[in-house]
Amino acid sequence: MNSTLAIDFAPILSDGYLYGLCALSALLLVLSLFLYKSGVLARTICTGAFILLLFNPSIVSELREAVPDVAVIVADHSPSQSFGNRKERTDSALSYLQQKTARLSDLEVRTVTSAEGLQQDTRLFEELDHILSDVPLSRRAGVIMITDGQVHDTPQDKQHLTDYGPISALITADKNERDRQLVVLEAPSYGIVGQDINIRYRIEDSNPGTDDYATVLIRQDSDNRPQMKMVPVNTDQILQTTISHAGQNIIDIETPPTDGELTAANNRLPLIVNGVRDRLRVLLVSGQPHTGGRTWRDMLTSDPGVDLVHFTILREPNKLDATPQRELSLIAFPFQELFEIKLYDFDLIIFDRYRLNRILPNYYFGNIARYVKEGGALLEASGPDFATENSVYTTDLQQVLPAFPTGEIINQAFKPTLTDKGKRHPVTENLKWPGATPENPGWGSWLRQIAVTPLNGETLMNGAGTEPLLILDRVGEGRVAQLASDQIWLWSRGFEGGGPQAELLRRMAHWLMKEPELEENALDVTIEDNALLVRRRSLTDEPTHITITKPDGSIIEKDMSVSGPGQLSLHEQVDQLGVYIVDDGTQKRFALAGHINPPELRQILGTEDKLAPAVSASTGTTIWLEKTTQPEIRLLPPDRRYGGKNWIGLRANRSYNVTGVQNTPFLPEWLYALTLLALIIGCWWLEGRGKSKL
Repeated sequence: MNSTLAIDFAPILSDGYLYGLCALSALLLVLSLFLYKSGVLARTICTGAFILLLFNPSIVSELREAVPDVAVIVADHSPSQSFGNRKERTDSALSYLQQKTARLSDLEVRTVTSAEGLQQDTRLFEELDHILSDVPLSRRAGVIMITDGQVHDTPQDKQHLTDYGPISALITADKNERDRQLVVLEAPSYGIVGQDINIRYRIEDSNPGTDDYATVLIRQDSDNRPQMKMVPVNTDQILQTTISHAGQNIIDIETPPTDGELTAANNRLPLIVNGVRDRLRVLLVSGQPHTGGRTWRDMLTSDPGVDLVHFTILREPNKLDATPQRELSLIAFPFQELFEIKLYDFDLIIFDRYRLNRILPNYYFGNIARYVKEGGALLEASGPDFATENSVYTTDLQQVLPAFPTGEIINQAFKPTLTDKGKRHPVTENLKWPGATPENPGWGSWLRQIAVTPLNGETLMNGAGTEPLLILDRVGEGRVAQLASDQIWLWSRGFEGGGPQAELLRRMAHWLMKEPELEENALDVTIEDNALLVRRRSLTDEPTHITITKPDGSIIEKDMSVSGPGQLSLHEQVDQLGVYIVDDGTQKRFALAGHINPPELRQILGTEDKLAPAVSASTGTTIWLEKTTQPEIRLLPPDRRYGGKNWIGLRANRSYNVTGVQNTPFLPEWLYALTLLALIIGCWWLEGRGKSKL
């Protein structure tokens, strides 16, 4: 506790009267100088004492209490600090500074640690502003940052930089580090299936030396045989690749580590490019005109993303018709062009109530079967002829069709029902209609069904009794759907209230064309709020074992749990930047934590350049910890240089709080009166004697 003294004036009169009285007194003193040659000094002293009384002086004393200055130690724990021995140096320097500053009197030391985990960049000044928000500028002693120098929020305003006090940096990295990294400069998020995309990338090397070229390994969709090429370092490169399928296409680019490299964490980057189809080409072949043909045509033409080629066989070769050929407006069925030359141009082939005739040679059915096995899609909607000797099942299509006809045609009303697997399969799950109840799906009846016996695939819907109605199957690389009825058109006509024919046919067609959102075992991986969310469809409730590969190569094995009918899920905390790989044994999915090139992984070499403006503006210092680990700490008065080769300075502000104020009259009132009286008597006595020497 200490105090300071000051003189304060509290005039008895208002300022106008007081200043007027002073002017009048000065005028009278000047006149007395001319009228009376003696006694001027005595009259001046007497007048001054009287005016001083009117100013009413007093002595003011402040009671002050010293308060400690505040210094801040900032420890950088961002992802880039995990490389080399930076973390150990940070912990060691932090412990030393805390012990050293604890011995300094009148100094409060606060420690702030930057957040760990999924930081995209290092923002130390945001942490600093938060911890100093309650500290006035007059109490800030300075800041010591323990970091690798990769700080991404250094203020640009020099005036603001001086508000922190002297800023000093302890660099935890080594000066001569080397790092080689893969930097993706431009990559599309989407691509058209079957078309090429361009990816622009660069291999950056901080110290290439004699290694002017780097090896690049390129894999697409986890191909175990990567493409290898040599590219010059620090030079932009273009990778051209083809989007092969819808959904996630993984283009994995990697450069092997080089000698003396700081880390290989930024040497590999799997890019996720979502493949989308430009136009879906569908071939619809109707065996004969019938009422349901319009249902298929309306459904397919309503989708602007579908190019439909529709042929209806109106006149078979064996049909007796006396109409001359030159008067017929029909065209010959182009079977060679459709089923040989341009067969693989179609994404989906639909046979609607097709029956054998002499138009399509039998060996073309073999072409269609091979087309399916190699990745094509086939939908067969059975009409009455499917149960006869004219059935397409008697051709090579029996290699791919999942069910064979029993020869029975069921002519009775029935309502399609979902099987247990149908309630889980994305093609038919949640397929509802107004008025649905647990016992009644709410849709109308169909009137005819072809009895079939399933051999393969999954039965999603039953018809009359428990007869299979809708069967889906995977054959080789392709897919097949078999609808054992030609009566779905009744739903489109509103028979008995109608039904969801458009949604069912749309889902069926898109499943056949391998749209990812309709996969019955689809594995979906996303990252939300620092958590890896893994979801998987399943036709059973059996737990699925998955393997998670983290960006640093470590592996976690987990079992997914049931989260709903046909749904399995898993939540796993994410603690690293980069690409996470999830594998359920049959498929892999990738999820990116952070951006493609986050600053924390792109800029990892130690540097003093980014903090240089702050250090210079605040007259601090920069020390590399590879040379010294225990710099000296000094408290210095303001306006000094706060740092040197092996020492750090903090500012001693000597701040205080005023705890009280005392106001004491300059002289007691009685002493004022006696003094004035003595001066007046003295002045009268001197002038009365006439002997004043003044």
